[in-house]
Amino acid sequence: MRPLICILIGYAIGCIQSAYIVGKMMHVDLRQHGSGNLGSTNALRVLGKRAGAITFLCDILKSVVSFLICRAIFPDMGMLAGIFGSMGAVLGHDFPFYLHFSGGKGIAAMIGMVFCLATYQPWVAVITFVVGILAIVLTKYVSVGSMVFAVAIPITLITFQFSNTAIAITAGLAILAIFRHKANIQRLFSGNENKLGAKKVEKG
Repeated sequence: MRPLICILIGYAIGCIQSAYIVGKMMHVDLRQHGSGNLGSTNALRVLGKRAGAITFLCDILKSVVSFLICRAIFPDMGMLAGIFGSMGAVLGHDFPFYLHFSGGKGIAAMIGMVFCLATYQPWVAVITFVVGILAIVLTKYVSVGSMVFAVAIPITLITFQFSNTAIAITAGLAILAIFRHKANIQRLFSGNENKLGAKKVEKG
């Protein structure tokens, strides 16, 4: 029951949809603009750098808060309580119930989880962030960097011998991240994906 409670706590916090709230404050429904995605990349492209940065930081923070709250509630579970909490935050971000389960792609929330995991093993953050950033720099596609970053997390946890549960959860989140990028993958293959700095965004 404790893992489920942690997931539910994280889901409730993750449902605080930063992009939707920031957009509404600027009288814009991001679901109707740009890619239609409720994430920081779409907020950046549609609403500007400030809105994008606020959305990005808030999405990271809700995962960090979920991790810390769950770890504090179930201290005997340690890191796993936090991971379950962050998992819930990713699910809440991706599938907010009050927005017809249509949210973001969960990358910023996963970044928040990695920040927390770095308190146990700093190299987890160093390696995953460097790999993700390099993928963006080399390809000029944020979507590619996001997916590479997500996949790098469970691989890095395997390298540093984290628990099988932690590896399984992050592997599941990586698969979910790739699934959430399915429209981006289709555009990549068709040559229509927007490169970093592009102004126009295809619907999807």
